[in-house]
Amino acid sequence: MKKRMLTGFRPTGKLHLGHLHGNIKNMIENQEKYENFFFLVDWHALSTEYQNPENIRGNLIECLIDLLSLGIDPSMTHLYRQSDIHEIPELTLYLSMITPLSWLERCPTYKEQKKELKSKDLSTLGFLSYPVLMAADILIVNADIIPVGEDQLPHLEITREIARRFNSLYGKYFTEPVELLSESTRVLGTDGRKMSKSYGNAIFLSDDAGTIKKKVRMMITDPQRIKLSDPGRPEICNVFSYYRMYRQDDLEEAGKRCRNASIGCTACKDELAEIIYHSLEGFQERRNKIKKDLDYVYGILEQGKKYVGEIAAGTISEVRRKMGID
Repeated sequence: MKKRMLTGFRPTGKLHLGHLHGNIKNMIENQEKYENFFFLVDWHALSTEYQNPENIRGNLIECLIDLLSLGIDPSMTHLYRQSDIHEIPELTLYLSMITPLSWLERCPTYKEQKKELKSKDLSTLGFLSYPVLMAADILIVNADIIPVGEDQLPHLEITREIARRFNSLYGKYFTEPVELLSESTRVLGTDGRKMSKSYGNAIFLSDDAGTIKKKVRMMITDPQRIKLSDPGRPEICNVFSYYRMYRQDDLEEAGKRCRNASIGCTACKDELAEIIYHSLEGFQERRNKIKKDLDYVYGILEQGKKYVGEIAAGTISEVRRKMGID
């Protein structure tokens, strides 16, 4: 049997370059190698958007259209909505019984988001217990491999710790999943922070050429390069970090141009914007076609719900038995 690979996306808006280079490419490249589970985490979205939940359903469909347009193949990948699998919150409850509070409070992502999203009240149980729900997402199908960016590694480690503790208490059952890191593990946004819709620094896959150019021009470059004739330091430049993703074949030459001051930062940004847009043209054409057939999109969700639901029911049945409440 093929090993199972699983990943999820928060439907808080359309996908951006951070999603694509963070782990979607891994999913696409490995679709034939593994049994794939790709789901949209609307319950996770509620952990930060509970005050304004009205856009979650629409965003979820937009996100699914993006995934299909990128090349996620429903004949090889089970696509589903988190809230369609009712066994996930039940498993979350069981796992919360054995998860120490200290594991959740020490999670660096929890601390980072509380600091960055000060405009939102995140002093809730749902936000604190986010890693437990994530563990349930993974363990409900006993996934083996999780494509993640480096910022999600602490969450995955908590999942392994929870699985390990369950197995120790009740007998071996859950797989301890391992990460699959992408080459571009942490894509920076236009302001130099992690790319995120919440931070307002994202370049979306559906952005047109003009919007991409405008956003790229906002990127922070080498602060010591004031004049055109000043030599640059590509190793600290956010723009050059994108060249590592898009111009690997002539990366050395691109670095020399910067160090020798043979190209200015504005010209470099405009060149990058054009490269990014051209890389997305095929995706945007496919997206326009799929968006016209929403019955097809909803049908894929229904198919995923049925398949994954059967697996989840089996998992919960076994967990209940092992915990003595069947």
